[in-house]
Amino acid sequence: MKLDVLFINPASAKEVYQALANKYAGIGTPYWALLLAQSCRAQGFQVDILDVLAERLEISETVERITRLKPRLICFAVYGENVNSGTTQMSGAVKLADKIKESEIDIPIAFVGSYVQALPYKVLNDEKNIDFIFTNEGVYALWNVLKLDNLNDKSKLENIKGIGFIKDGKAFITPPEKVVPQGRMDIDLPGYAWDLLPFKEKPLDLYRAPMWHAEYDQKKRTPYAALYTSLGCVFQCEFCMINILNRDDTDEIGVAGNYNKMRFWSPEFIITEFDKLVEMGVESIRISDEMFLLNPKYYIPLCKLLAERGYGKFLRMWAYSRIDTIKRPGILKLVRNAGIKWLCLGIESADKKIRLEISKGKFEDVDITNIVKQVHEADINIIGNYMFGLPGDNMESMQKTLDLSKELKTLAWNAYAAMPLPGSHLYKQAIESGWELPEDYAGYSFHAYTTKPIPTEHLTAEQILQFRDEAFLEYHTW
Repeated sequence: MKLDVLFINPASAKEVYQALANKYAGIGTPYWALLLAQSCRAQGFQVDILDVLAERLEISETVERITRLKPRLICFAVYGENVNSGTTQMSGAVKLADKIKESEIDIPIAFVGSYVQALPYKVLNDEKNIDFIFTNEGVYALWNVLKLDNLNDKSKLENIKGIGFIKDGKAFITPPEKVVPQGRMDIDLPGYAWDLLPFKEKPLDLYRAPMWHAEYDQKKRTPYAALYTSLGCVFQCEFCMINILNRDDTDEIGVAGNYNKMRFWSPEFIITEFDKLVEMGVESIRISDEMFLLNPKYYIPLCKLLAERGYGKFLRMWAYSRIDTIKRPGILKLVRNAGIKWLCLGIESADKKIRLEISKGKFEDVDITNIVKQVHEADINIIGNYMFGLPGDNMESMQKTLDLSKELKTLAWNAYAAMPLPGSHLYKQAIESGWELPEDYAGYSFHAYTTKPIPTEHLTAEQILQFRDEAFLEYHTW
């Protein structure tokens, strides 16, 4: 039977992590390729996934595979390990798209992902080998595209909401399509197409957890999976672009804070995805939700279901939370019993004024030291996330943040330079202020040679990167 759509997870790890990509960098499951594939399959379309990153495919091998599969549509799901790495993934995606066209493969190429959602006009004008893009998460737009007999007929494409393409030599964006509403999550995004992922000897064995997540034991790094139990975030942090997938306008530059909302799968539905992973032998799982411990209506029943199944006895899971959302009595015990042994806490800055500024005044002031103490007492380890170079930062405030991180002594430690990620308010501010932006897609990552964070009124980009690098060494050697 004819393959309707081939979802591609591109690779750009070598440009971002250099030699570390070979052994040390984690390799997560391509969550949006999995979600879109399962969604289309539930509508009766024939689908497949080609994970270039996990299979370590060279471009020539990938082109050969596409030639053999002959799908009606090639859809690049360009998100990366984290949603905010969708821009860096564009590097590998564009190179592959260019090669496909050079090889004279007459198959339309579509892109969906955070960068194209943030800057749809720029993508269409810059990248000539992308036939069309999806302007938000793309679920309903993708269904409607696949219903067409001729995917190259622009007279038909222009009647489909939520896409963009070149028309009469100019970027043309159709009216927005809705994202999947809360009441349709279990139905229109019915889980993950795990069975379509590649493997060597056992399911998901090409994917690997971060070293700390595997307790620094290489044998525990795989099999590994990452999944969402909710989508989006209710906050409007200026440095974040997570909510860009909820976009509902056609502005030239999308700002994620304008589309802040969360949607949830029901606990009864999403627990079946954990059941599938356990059945496949997966023990290391990342819950990728931006704010897992936010809405007790959803996370409490799910944690209870995980605990009732006894998964807490052998699963190694981690989830995200802000430090001002861990306050409900008894929650940490329930979380630990569910198998969540790590919490990634967005501490960001030790300076209260800076935290309030970047979160639009919605960051509740809490005793960070006491919160971290409570988490540790619940036998849960912490990944502390910090940011250097936030608006208002100077050398004194960054040192204050580093000193706080040393006081908290979390087992895992991440510090990032504040980046003007496309889709964030900081990106639009950078454009309006005339700040110098990274020279290529990889430059928006945190670790590439071309990485370029935003300056502050007190610090240059170079000073921020230098402080970040020296802080890493200081924390891990003091």
